[in-house]
Amino acid sequence: QVQLVESGGGLVQPGGSLRLSCETSGFSFGSYAMYWYRQAPNKAREMVASISSDGGRPAYADSVRGRFLTARDNAKSTVFLEMNNLNEDDTARYLCNVFAFTSSGGQDYWGQGTQVTVSS
Repeated sequence: QVQLVESGGGLVQPGGSLRLSCETSGFSFGSYAMYWYRQAPNKAREMVASISSDGGRPAYADSVRGRFLTARDNAKSTVFLEMNNLNEDDTARYLCNVFAFTSSGGQDYWGQGTQVTVSS
């Protein structure tokens, strides 16, 4: 079955950096774009980054452009989110997402997320 497992979150001071990973299995990773979302309490879920199947077309939300970088390693079926110059508004649970087709058809898949807390 499809699995997405995020890691790398934690507590960081403002101005700090974190690198998130999302290890995947159960689908043809190299065939699909991957997405990073974040969910903060009392806020709508926000897509912060996306990356095409070959890694050539990353895109970012205005709120993180210039501070976040996404990349992928298709050989390891893993996508990354490097977050720099973090501020308190970046505090959220970060989730990776894919819409993939398997023998069961096409659907959205989500990881459980990893918590990022930015605080002094």
